[in-house]
Amino acid sequence: MSWNPQYRSSKFRHVFGKPASKENCYDSVPITHSVQDNHFCAVNPHFIAVVTECTGGGAFLVIPLHQVRKPARPRPKHRKSLSLDPTHGFTSEPCCIKIWDIPKQLLTKNLTAFRKELVGHARKVGLVEWHPTAANILFSSGYDYKVMVWNLDSKESVIMSPVKTISCHQDVILSMSFNTNGSLLATACKDRKIRVLDPRAGTILQEANYKGHRANKVLFLGNLKKLLSTGTSRWNNRQMALWDQDDLSVPVTEVDLDGSSGVLFPFYDADTNMLYVVGKGDRNIHYYEISANKPHLNYLTEYHSYNPQKGIGVMPKRGLDVSSCEIFRFYKLITTKSLIEPVSMIVPRRSESYQEDIYPPTASAQPSLTAQEWLSGMNKEPVLMSLRPGAEPLSPQPLPSERTLSVPTAPTSPHLFNQTERLVAEDGRRPFSLLEEKAPRWSAEYRQEEKKTWLSDGFDIFECPPPKTENELLQMFYRQQDEIRRLRELVTQREVQAKQLELEIRNLRMSSPRL
Repeated sequence: MSWNPQYRSSKFRHVFGKPASKENCYDSVPITHSVQDNHFCAVNPHFIAVVTECTGGGAFLVIPLHQVRKPARPRPKHRKSLSLDPTHGFTSEPCCIKIWDIPKQLLTKNLTAFRKELVGHARKVGLVEWHPTAANILFSSGYDYKVMVWNLDSKESVIMSPVKTISCHQDVILSMSFNTNGSLLATACKDRKIRVLDPRAGTILQEANYKGHRANKVLFLGNLKKLLSTGTSRWNNRQMALWDQDDLSVPVTEVDLDGSSGVLFPFYDADTNMLYVVGKGDRNIHYYEISANKPHLNYLTEYHSYNPQKGIGVMPKRGLDVSSCEIFRFYKLITTKSLIEPVSMIVPRRSESYQEDIYPPTASAQPSLTAQEWLSGMNKEPVLMSLRPGAEPLSPQPLPSERTLSVPTAPTSPHLFNQTERLVAEDGRRPFSLLEEKAPRWSAEYRQEEKKTWLSDGFDIFECPPPKTENELLQMFYRQQDEIRRLRELVTQREVQAKQLELEIRNLRMSSPRL
């Protein structure tokens, strides 16, 4: 009787981590020494934001992505934690949150005037999260055990009350996560319970009372209808647990990792179904592939490093380098060296052309709903885009429900979608998240028929302005290379067709009777 082992094929089986060279790292950054369990870093395709250490309280530093080596040192500001959103920036003093405008043309002086101030929490703010599909909707949680929903689509510079306050938690909220369309909110609380909430009604839909797993962080796994939490087991081992979002009575599966004490931060890539697990103070990054069938967590491998990470940031998919088959990018905060080190996760491929199979359509920076539409009960999937250079955003897929929005509309407050970046920061030296500008969908996607013959993947060859930066020059180069490859393939196909026609004509002449 022979033994036939079952091998699981995967295109991501050989993914490896590639750290950036010293010339492409961000040196001399005074990274915070705070002991809070947060990322302390946020990234988008334009900026890197990091919580820093300086005399006089916590400060944050915003660095342009291309400005490597030694950025300018920040001056002392108020205590804050940060999060960059598409349009503005924001910080918070105790019990309040402030919105700042960060221009893309960089700063010429220190920012002293904020755009908006949100006042409502009775104690200091701990977390902020932007809604994934609705414009100008912000969620915040504080040490008053409350989650507040803010609508920034207003003219007031100081907003004194949120549109909704969720008061179902009994202790400090440690983590918040949205599902794909933002219709559900999952939270992990210090009382070790996981809750799935309706963010508009503020009601609890599911609650986990499982005693064998004490959750610290929780994460929605895309459209798999599953949750993943990281925490500790009964024996204080670091542990991951996979849950069915419709039944939180017991986890679907549990995986023990090790006996270290650092908090585990999970990051999920819904496009590749890959899960990355980063431990605070660890030197490695574990990654898995998630499947709907058992076993649900398929271990791939891990990335090893010599330096422990204090915090970590993640680049959105739209900021990756598709020419090198990069599918994920981390920014490690190394306190011992005052260094921010980019680490790219790469799929080894020999071809230099665009790899369609590892880059499916991904969520773009454009909102699919306005704030009022979401508050009125509408749900809509994110606006998708192709990562092929020059491609345009795709139409969002509506949900098959009575609350689905059928016609896209422009935001009601266009002044909130200017050429800036939004930086969100909470009080208390915490981390932050960085998002890109959510621009409205204009009629540019409906191009005239006579121009379609001159477009290459949504890129107008003849009307394109000359590149102004090195990044634009590289994108132009990659587009030209793809166009040259396509033209060569087209010429080859035409040559083959011509030879086939010549052979058919020759065969017809030889088979026809002589006159």
